[in-house]
Amino acid sequence: MKYVEVVAGSGSAETIRAIGEKVRAVDVRTGPEDETDGQQSMRLLVSDDSLQSTLDLLQNVLGAQPSARITVLAVETYLPRSQADKRKQTDKAAATREALYEQVAKSAHLDFNYLLLVVLSTIVAAIGLIENNIAVVIGAMVIAPLLSPNLALSLGTALGDLGLVRQAALTLLAGIALVVGLSALIGLAWDGPVDSAELLLRTEASWDSVALALASGAAAALSLTSGLSSVLVGVMVAVALLPPAATVGIMLGHGNFYLAIGAALLLAINVVCVNLASKMVFYARHVRPRTLSEKTRARGTLLVYVLGWLVSLALLGLAIYARRALHA
Repeated sequence: MKYVEVVAGSGSAETIRAIGEKVRAVDVRTGPEDETDGQQSMRLLVSDDSLQSTLDLLQNVLGAQPSARITVLAVETYLPRSQADKRKQTDKAAATREALYEQVAKSAHLDFNYLLLVVLSTIVAAIGLIENNIAVVIGAMVIAPLLSPNLALSLGTALGDLGLVRQAALTLLAGIALVVGLSALIGLAWDGPVDSAELLLRTEASWDSVALALASGAAAALSLTSGLSSVLVGVMVAVALLPPAATVGIMLGHGNFYLAIGAALLLAINVVCVNLASKMVFYARHVRPRTLSEKTRARGTLLVYVLGWLVSLALLGLAIYARRALHA
């Protein structure tokens, strides 16, 4: 449940009550009017499933009031619970569009903390890959911040927000470039062999890799919209992105360009699949813009986005086939 607190002109009280009836709010309360500015406080107790529609309706009717405010408050519990609530006992409390945007946008900025985490996770991952230490590789994936820009890219296209799309793409490309560049320096400085099983595993792309990346992207988006542990799915996305990116750099630094190309192919497949799967989950979870103009713009962005990723995946699939045929 959520408490939606509205502060608006007192003339909006009846409209707010009508919205409460439309969304089947459990309770609607209005406070006294403030005589100094004519504002009135109103509260609606709504279910999580009704929260998004409630916010959309409120924003539509209060858009002409610059001083109006809407605040969403979390509810730990309420008593007595209805029989319907007791039967439902659902954990599908989907996050609202506004909450999704705020959470993703602020964590997709290209800042010092992001770059520092990329550097640290790359150093740990490179050492783990070279030394064939899976525990160290897993530790690197825990701290790798590669989840947020991928989700921001998908969410930006779902909402038709080109600014968020550009910011997310820049952050993602900068992160991957930093991983590859730093790993190349490590590979250049490493005077021992680079033939560990963990490294070689990331130099061959297959259809199993496509399935893993699709599952990682879907899990990442589902965690964001359903409240699952983002740490766990962050590790899944790091599985798909950090180790192959580090492998590309290590092989380039060591002068093994054939294996570097194989790792780069795996990395490209993973980026495409993670973004494609997360976008499909956002679509299935009905993450949409609010206004008609935003919806129209988002549909165009969605079409270009999905077709672009599908074409890219098809070309990468041909590259997998060609590489295997050449190797045979």
